[in-house]
Amino acid sequence: MRPATTKPTPTVTTGGDILTLTPAGLYCPRGDFHVDPVRPVARALITHGHADHARAGHGAVLASRQTLDIMAIRYGEDFAGSTQVALPGERIRLGEVTVSFHPAGHVLGSMQVLIEAGGRRIAISGDYKRQADPTCAPFELIECDVFITEATFGLPVFRHPPVAGEIDKLLASHRLFDQRTHLVGAYSLGKAQRLIAELRARGYGRMIYLHGALVRLCAYYAEQGVGLGPLEPVGERARDLAGEIVLCPPGQLADRWARRFGDPVTAVASGWVRVRARARQRGAELPLVISDHADWDDLRKTIVETGAREIWVTHGAEEALVHWCGSQGLDARPLNLIGYGDEGDTTDAVEREAGTLAEIRADATAGTGSAT
Repeated sequence: MRPATTKPTPTVTTGGDILTLTPAGLYCPRGDFHVDPVRPVARALITHGHADHARAGHGAVLASRQTLDIMAIRYGEDFAGSTQVALPGERIRLGEVTVSFHPAGHVLGSMQVLIEAGGRRIAISGDYKRQADPTCAPFELIECDVFITEATFGLPVFRHPPVAGEIDKLLASHRLFDQRTHLVGAYSLGKAQRLIAELRARGYGRMIYLHGALVRLCAYYAEQGVGLGPLEPVGERARDLAGEIVLCPPGQLADRWARRFGDPVTAVASGWVRVRARARQRGAELPLVISDHADWDDLRKTIVETGAREIWVTHGAEEALVHWCGSQGLDARPLNLIGYGDEGDTTDAVEREAGTLAEIRADATAGTGSAT
């Protein structure tokens, strides 16, 4: 067992700074790069393609092949001055440190970043999940000295159910209300493709219809060998899709675009709809608790399994997880990074999620037992 570290300081140090905070985000001075910076920088390592982690305008970007492709789809081929592909597990020397990328299980191409220097291993999770997902490589556990973990769902109230049961809820509603369009809000990168793949796994073989914002990314997933089955854009046929399943970005459920479907059954696929107030806020007649992030139990499980004695907690419900780490004898602190939101698909995500967390903060006092 590793000995406990001393009280954390503003930087992780071992023969010099390894990782520190700047206005752009996490920065490694000895390698001269940022990880998921929130503003353009000279060199960026990108964990995945969601817009709150992958921004355009960097001088150079190092990321997985799929993340680079997704950034090109979203921002154009000239989204960075130069790009370099990081293969899973490949060790790359940058300045005085060595970095490698390891699957995060979040969305297609998502990676954790491991930084090695001076005998220390610092793992940056990015966004991750431990649930099985047919659309991306599974999460890979990294043993490390310092673990920088997300905490999007870092409150005891968030325990994600098995996905199959949520898909069965959608299919049961589809059978019961077979004359109504089922309009499902799902993020355009990751969530929509996972929902489609899970529907296929439960035996749904009919055409699934897509809002235009989902078409290019679904086509890319299919090119990468993810089995999504028959898909078509909605186009001008909304009134003709009674009894069908239609996927769209969540924000479109409250837009006049959705009113073209007459009297649809509105569903939202998100971990946030575990909270009833949030389900109502999002207009979910049928809430589907499907998340691409680790829940409270998996966050704690992962922290324990990494063996890290020092934990940095980022973008989410940081306080509850920091408190739990302290109860386990771990050195932990919140990073309070600004600019990261809910799965990265909307520019106002940070403000919206801040309101949600304020509503449910009281739940942080319940269920803070061990990670067993």
